[in-house]
Amino acid sequence: MPTMGALHAGHAELIRRAKSEADYVVVSIFVNPTQFGPNEDLARYPRTLEADRIIATEAGADLIFTPTAQEMYPPGALAYVEVPQLDAVLCGPRRPGHFRGVCTVVLKLFHIVQPNVAVFGQKDAQQSIILIKMVRDLDLPVRMVIVPTVREPDGLAMSSRNRYLNEAERAVAPHIYKALRMVQEQAHAGEHDVAKLEANLRTELEAIPGARVDYANILDATMLASITSLDRPALAAVAVYLGQTRLIDNIMLNAEPS
Repeated sequence: MPTMGALHAGHAELIRRAKSEADYVVVSIFVNPTQFGPNEDLARYPRTLEADRIIATEAGADLIFTPTAQEMYPPGALAYVEVPQLDAVLCGPRRPGHFRGVCTVVLKLFHIVQPNVAVFGQKDAQQSIILIKMVRDLDLPVRMVIVPTVREPDGLAMSSRNRYLNEAERAVAPHIYKALRMVQEQAHAGEHDVAKLEANLRTELEAIPGARVDYANILDATMLASITSLDRPALAAVAVYLGQTRLIDNIMLNAEPS
């Protein structure tokens, strides 16, 4: 189970799921520099290794792998992995090179650890879709398990970046998920016009006090292609700024409510 540390209850749930899928669980903790842009939060990304060890061990991790950047990217390293098209939407254009960094480090971790199963969270839906495609296209002998988003009692998706929210921002943050649930309910009620659903989703998000909507899109759930009607499984995905903190979340449409 690859992580960047700053573990929380959501990670613990993923580790427990990994333990139910395999006899031996390896949790990697590595703040991967190649997936951060020049103006992103690499320097201030929380590094809480001792607390992470406790959370991972109590959740069932058998080994914690903590490589250094120098070990993962030795001098002269030039090779990268990317999945074109799937990284051209949602977070991709806003974070150039991000998914290239994710794919590269995950492939390197797979080669080092040699897992039979890899566990990821649905909260990072685009990442999961891209990694599943990478695994299939490169014939990697890894079974991908995607675990439903773990949420706070008020619905906010658990994230290491939630700790950046101030009190007022944290109070309104659950409205992001409420907006997604609203659109899901509209879809279940029979509204299949994607343009209308996207407009409703954006309107609901823009009504959150202090929110700046980065994107609010509904795409094909397998290839992240644009669609006009809910005639197939679809992913409603959003990115919203509260203050300086960028939060992402998503929900499936044409699926059972979650």
